[in-house]
Amino acid sequence: MDLHATHHPDLTIITVAEARIDAAAAIRFKDAMRAATAAGAGPVVLDLGNVTFVDSSGLGAIVAAMKQMGGDRRLDLACLTPDVAKVFRLTRMDTVFTIHDDLRRLNSRATG
Repeated sequence: MDLHATHHPDLTIITVAEARIDAAAAIRFKDAMRAATAAGAGPVVLDLGNVTFVDSSGLGAIVAAMKQMGGDRRLDLACLTPDVAKVFRLTRMDTVFTIHDDLRRLNSRATG
């Protein structure tokens, strides 16, 4: 799974550089998230702007990534495409995660 992590002093932004988080990619996604978040502390924002499809296994992998970070860290989501946002709404996972429309304010907070 191709993820790109940008570590800032008070925030880590992880960008998913693939179009799908599905059953075929779920384990690779969890492993890549574990590696990307292991060194940091504080909140993580998962940029899903490139992701056009998430199935139930992918949704489970995102929840598992949040849980593996530990209770003292937060996983937010950003830049959901319309189809991915619909999955989060239909499953009510939009009540579990804080979802940001874009990264502009987050990037300014991270650099400012």
